[in-house]
Amino acid sequence: MNGCKKIAEIKAEFKAAEEGMLPSFILEYETDERMGVKRLVEQAKKRREALDSERARIEVLKVFERQYENRGYVCGIDEAGRGPLAGPVVAGAVILPRDCNILYINDSKKLSERKREELYDVIMEQAVATGIGMVSPARIDEINILQATYEAMRMAIQNLSVTPDILLNDAVTIPEVDIPQIPIIKGDAKSISIGAASIIAKVTRDRLMIEYDKQLPEYGFARNKGYGSKEHMEAIRRYGASPIHRQTFIGKL
Repeated sequence: MNGCKKIAEIKAEFKAAEEGMLPSFILEYETDERMGVKRLVEQAKKRREALDSERARIEVLKVFERQYENRGYVCGIDEAGRGPLAGPVVAGAVILPRDCNILYINDSKKLSERKREELYDVIMEQAVATGIGMVSPARIDEINILQATYEAMRMAIQNLSVTPDILLNDAVTIPEVDIPQIPIIKGDAKSISIGAASIIAKVTRDRLMIEYDKQLPEYGFARNKGYGSKEHMEAIRRYGASPIHRQTFIGKL
């Protein structure tokens, strides 16, 4: 009988319960009259409703993938780091399985750092293929940030272990690519594949900037990731440009 089980034990069960265990947890304890247990059951119901809502959101994010899946492998493309004053621009390419059910994928900017890191590992484990392309600050200065972004995207496609049949891009059409392309405005929030690509690009770049911070701690790269924060700009004025700064971006400073 549930009344014989301490509330602390039931609470531990709830905390350990995986998604598939929530219905049985609710069924087992919803008739328990103790207020502490009632609260746990209510939390379980809310958690289940939130998961159902997230699954529904993810289904909507698959609309473009479903529209083009008859073409073959659908690949999402996105970049991270077009705007910073320092560091490379990084592009990600991701081919997800058709039955992909990874929850919480979204535009990487809408996710916490912790959630991005968690999703990075899941995407890398479950994706059919992933590719990363990276273009240095010196190359950005040489050919400009737009062309460098295209170059990084071409690299990411080339680094896939599987050749995609169609590309879903975040807003752009990549020059010098023979694969059919579908540019989608704000695609990282509308396509699960582009969202996944935005996450692996962002996490890859952030990790790299954290490593640069160990070599060049005066610029605060671990905190600002190369973006023009007040702290960062003051450091440039004080110490000058580092080897990873984009000269064409900081000329006025």
